[in-house]
Amino acid sequence: MIPYVRGVLHPELYHGRGKEAPYFEGWYFKLVDRPETRRYAFIPGIFKHQDPGKSHCFVQVLDGNAGRSWYHRYPASEFWAAEDALDVRIGDNRFTRDRIWLDIHRPEQQVSGELAFGQVTHWQGSPLSPGAMGWFGWLPIMECYHGVVSLDHAIEGQLTVDGHAIDLTGGRGYMEKDWGRSFPAGWVWLQTNHLDAPGASLLATVAVVPWRRHYFPGAIAALWYGGKLHRLATYTGARVRELVISTREVQLVIEGRRDRLEIVATRSQGGILHGPSLTEMSPRVAESLTGEIKLRYLAGRGQRKALVFEGAGRNAGVEVNGDLRKLLRPLHGVLKD
Repeated sequence: MIPYVRGVLHPELYHGRGKEAPYFEGWYFKLVDRPETRRYAFIPGIFKHQDPGKSHCFVQVLDGNAGRSWYHRYPASEFWAAEDALDVRIGDNRFTRDRIWLDIHRPEQQVSGELAFGQVTHWQGSPLSPGAMGWFGWLPIMECYHGVVSLDHAIEGQLTVDGHAIDLTGGRGYMEKDWGRSFPAGWVWLQTNHLDAPGASLLATVAVVPWRRHYFPGAIAALWYGGKLHRLATYTGARVRELVISTREVQLVIEGRRDRLEIVATRSQGGILHGPSLTEMSPRVAESLTGEIKLRYLAGRGQRKALVFEGAGRNAGVEVNGDLRKLLRPLHGVLKD
């Protein structure tokens, strides 16, 4: 019981000990350099297959500028994770909350270097609502769990990618993770920590959530601004009032009793990442790191909500994937060509 409680209270930890297949777990490290000319995501993780011979760990690399991705596969025996901290090792690569070491030498790609993270902005949770999942995080029956490790942090260090030195000192980063049996049937995910207000960060996601023999669209949105985390989520009683998806943009409005978040995200060309299903890790997740987001956040009672923040975000992560009609149907959303 204690390891389970500790895992819920600390979503960043490895949750896979003793979990039967199918099971996946992955951490997401987004990196943008100071001049905002280079954008990367590194995703270490593990996939447990019912056939042990197909179980493996991996390090994915997404080059947000080129819109290319690489899936570096390792034997499952080369995965190691600490019990009491975010400390994951895959082959000669190591990932922690404060630092990552990369040492990938494959014919298709070579990446090496060390990066340190500072001024980390943590998700402000509580025992009843310990992370991004809120009280849903306590339920052992969810298909997919989501956690935020850092809403925003500073980067120091350099990487060498295919012989090219990349200085990331002075850049900004973001960390999150997912774990469970499979990714949702359909989802939208938006993220930026390059807003007009320095240090501000936005995360918004809407996904198909299985529930008993039915499903519902679950939403999580969080705006870190003014030293406070403003949350609108299904578990806080907020509802998706508008979701319009086209090939060019995503329009999303989430409203709670006392606040309202309005988002327009511009989609751009991205890379294809591997994502988990019940049977395999396959290339099925289109993600861009060059999107743009415009947002308005209002707060107050009833119809008299006042504008708290209005701005734009750059270097936005944008994912629109899966069965979008299944996602949109209960929301009366719109899918445009």
